[in-house]
Amino acid sequence: MRLSLFPSHPFHCHYHYRYHPPIKFQHSTRMDGRKDKVLVIMGATGSGKSRLSIDLATLFSSEIINSDRMQVYRGLDITTNKIPLHQRRGVPHHLLGDVDPSHSDFSPTDFRRRAADIIADITSRRKLPIVVGGSNSFVHALLVERFNPESNVFDESLSSSLAISSELRYRCCFLWVDISFPVLSEYLLKRVDDMLDSGMVDELAQFFNQEDVASRTGFGLGKAIGVPEFHRFFKEYPSGPREKGEDPLRERAYQEAVRAIKENTCHLAKRQIGKILRLQRAGWDLRRIDATEAFRAVLTSGSNGGSDVWEKQVLEPSVKIVNRFFME
Repeated sequence: MRLSLFPSHPFHCHYHYRYHPPIKFQHSTRMDGRKDKVLVIMGATGSGKSRLSIDLATLFSSEIINSDRMQVYRGLDITTNKIPLHQRRGVPHHLLGDVDPSHSDFSPTDFRRRAADIIADITSRRKLPIVVGGSNSFVHALLVERFNPESNVFDESLSSSLAISSELRYRCCFLWVDISFPVLSEYLLKRVDDMLDSGMVDELAQFFNQEDVASRTGFGLGKAIGVPEFHRFFKEYPSGPREKGEDPLRERAYQEAVRAIKENTCHLAKRQIGKILRLQRAGWDLRRIDATEAFRAVLTSGSNGGSDVWEKQVLEPSVKIVNRFFME
């Protein structure tokens, strides 16, 4: 069973016409002193943020700004789990595979500057910017009124969330797509298997065959989950991905890399949830959307089996929240 949150016959079309007419975003001009409106979709890796952002973008006149630290780079589309072009449903995406991976790290400061310019352009065309991604350090850097690049507000050694400001430079509507962690963990493990079946190892083999890869594994795209884990495997077995019937040492090295990817993916999800909770404690008005049952349905019945549950428990409440945001 191929797991995906994007059904081959998407339900979003009948949602669009059954529940809501197309909405034209009314630009909030700075002439009256009011801040531009921005919709921000947050959540752990694999929680369905991309699906929800596209569902909402097809209902509201919107463009999407990627805030995933690894997905900003060009390349390793499977490994970084970029949403394929055919699943974007014509919605413009910004900072998704736009950054040259051979350059130095794309920092929160870089994201703050680039994303702010994109938001200004989108709102100038009377569209709603939707910021979506799992890198909460990017989201924080973009949104806070006063940003100090020298201060890591997510440092776990800090005793409280007082270092995180609730003064934001945009009028934000936050949607937090949350899932029971046992259900999310099960989905993430299966998603890694799906990525491997989709050609992730071949993609990584090509990455490690590049001449300058040794100098790139410590920063930028080289930090993506999958690269460090398979570094040792391809160093010992540079001929390429494993084949059936190969020697047991090679197979064991492969399985160790896969196991590390799954463990690190679940650890990443935990860290992301912790950062989201930290933002919430600091006063960020995060509207939690529980997608647990939709994911449970995907795990038991496949992607199409979870569509009705997703529509009722995730998309409908999200649309209501965004509609209220427009009325403010």
